[in-house]
Amino acid sequence: MTIVNEENLIRLNGKFTYILFRNEENFYTVAKFRINDERERVITVTGLLPQVQTDLLYNITGIYTEHPRYGMQFQIQSFEKPLPSEREGIIRYLSGIQFAGIGKKTAEKIVGSLGEECLNLIRADDNVLYTVPGLSAKQIAAIKEGMLQSDDGLEELVRFLNVHGIGMRNLVRLNKVYGKEALNKLKEDPYRVIRECEGFGFATADKIGASLGIAPDDERRLSAMLVAACSDACMSSGNSYVRLESFEDYFRRISDGVSCDFEALLNEAVFDGQLIREENRIYPKAQYDSEHFIASFLTSFPYRETEDTDMENVHACLEKMQKDTGIVYDEKQTEAIETLFREDCMIITGGPGTGKTTVIRALVHLFEELYPDASVILAAPTGRAAKRLSELTHTSASTIHSILQWDLETNTFGKNEEDPLSGDLLIVDEFSMVDAYLFSNLLRASHTIRKICIIGDEDQLPSVGPGCVLRDMIASNIFPLIRLSHIYRQENGSGVIALAHDINRGALQESYSQDVGFYECRRHEIKNGIVEIVRNALEKGYSLDDVQVLSPMYSGAAGIDVLNNALQEVFNPSDGMKKELRIGYTTFREGDKILQLKNQPDDEVFNGDIGTLAEIIEARESPDRKTTIIVDFQGIFVEYNQDSWNNISLAYCISVHKSQGSEYPIVIMPFTYQMNIMLQRKLIYTGVTRARKAILLLGELGAFRKGIAIIERHPRETTLCRRLTEYSSREDPFDF
Repeated sequence: MTIVNEENLIRLNGKFTYILFRNEENFYTVAKFRINDERERVITVTGLLPQVQTDLLYNITGIYTEHPRYGMQFQIQSFEKPLPSEREGIIRYLSGIQFAGIGKKTAEKIVGSLGEECLNLIRADDNVLYTVPGLSAKQIAAIKEGMLQSDDGLEELVRFLNVHGIGMRNLVRLNKVYGKEALNKLKEDPYRVIRECEGFGFATADKIGASLGIAPDDERRLSAMLVAACSDACMSSGNSYVRLESFEDYFRRISDGVSCDFEALLNEAVFDGQLIREENRIYPKAQYDSEHFIASFLTSFPYRETEDTDMENVHACLEKMQKDTGIVYDEKQTEAIETLFREDCMIITGGPGTGKTTVIRALVHLFEELYPDASVILAAPTGRAAKRLSELTHTSASTIHSILQWDLETNTFGKNEEDPLSGDLLIVDEFSMVDAYLFSNLLRASHTIRKICIIGDEDQLPSVGPGCVLRDMIASNIFPLIRLSHIYRQENGSGVIALAHDINRGALQESYSQDVGFYECRRHEIKNGIVEIVRNALEKGYSLDDVQVLSPMYSGAAGIDVLNNALQEVFNPSDGMKKELRIGYTTFREGDKILQLKNQPDDEVFNGDIGTLAEIIEARESPDRKTTIIVDFQGIFVEYNQDSWNNISLAYCISVHKSQGSEYPIVIMPFTYQMNIMLQRKLIYTGVTRARKAILLLGELGAFRKGIAIIERHPRETTLCRRLTEYSSREDPFDF
């Protein structure tokens, strides 16, 4: 084991989730470790570990190293099982957001001086704070103010959550649902929060349950685990349901041998309405309800009729627009435009360069021209997709989460049946990225909408969440469908577009134009090859924002983690002047390219947005004594403190999934046989279609060709298409 300076050691808290390799003679172990934070990143750890239990919290100490074959790994120097104490909880409480300017060291000083009864002492007479050595007048005032803001019920809940390592964000959710009874409710049954509080998952409830001494075979725990297992299985596979036969095997594996009556647990969950059973299919309630609502809503749509349009007026306005703009619409584009005015709900699909955006511009212009008192809502799944849509159509566009007024804390939507959207035409772009749950919530707020137009590329990757809505809607044959196939950009010599369409056909040409590059190299040469390509691009006048590296995986020699570190060291190295902050194995440095990982609607930044790290404000420079990162998202400045650092990462290299809805002048993609588990035609096609001017592919190109040959590894299993067909034949579609 490598000996390192104590100052360089990194401390992590989390759980071992899977043992990859173990030598029982010398205890050398390679394992997967889930970090206990908001992102819950899973990393590879190595070390001499005499005893390891999965699913128990550990503190591990060590350093990150880069393995030439397997990429970033955490080399463990020491480890221990943490024992939470009342003292730790009080320290976390006093250094929390309620007490501005009080950090962990100051909180330790207070507890060290006044003891574990310090909160009661301060509440009885806050002048006791003046007896604590080294406390400033400002700090004393902050503690007094924070204590005044709390009431006994909330304070005890805060202390309980802190002692048991539960994030403070959950405090808001618990207090909103239970009020002063929150602590009693938790102690009675911590697993109830999964059902009763939005945003709570099994892992959080189980952490509380374990701390309270609830046995692994407790029926409350097993019932909650079963429901969570069904949702988790759907989330990981993208399916709307799990099959009964595989579900029982999966549950017995994750329950780690705990004896239980699976059939009884399942029947209880179905009886309670937490799971839905249809034949051998088991659905999470949210997925079942989403499919049914989408089908029932769309087969009865619209609920407000649009005034009939004289098609002669449509043709006249279209001809005038073509003369004014110089754009001549082809037969399919014209058909798409006319269909909008004939039909209530329609789908437009097509690959890159087929003129989808040109059609959207025409639809918006003509609708506003023919219905001057009507309004149009343009929406997209991601912030970058919405911004791009707005720029290309010259019309305001927003994310779906924004228009639905999504609440991050409670995971609920402000717009719904009671408070619907105010608009007449709803256009949703990049629809392949929209999952069933999000679409059902969009429709719940759309009873006043008169027309819906869905636009997307059916050959791209499906949504991250469960469902395959675009595919299922097309397969139902219920909705008017226009497929745009004429490739306009290819007429201008775009090799990128030609490559994308060839990938879709599964047949590559011998050569492409100069904007497509293939560079065969060995796995260990990829990192330096990418650095050289980026360097050449910068020398030709491109910026780092123009060049985006996309990798299918986080781990491995050509994974996102390794490439981000390499590109950062070359293009934004430490110079002694830029401030930097080490978080886990990532060093954030002023000037870095930053990726937003989660939606933050209040800050107007969304999952997939890319910005620049503008400034790091150190704790000693900050009025509240908290280290803060400020990121500039093209004029929108967002602050991140310790609670939200996990919402960002380096963006020199990002995943193909995170790139969806975006375009970049130059895209670079590495390929290795290590990535085989991820490589398939849709993923490669999606990555290539992110490039606007040039695509550069390098690495083991046999892996690239092999991936293209795999049309889809695991087609998603859903029943939305069946629901749509069934509801369309009913007299009362809402009768379910």
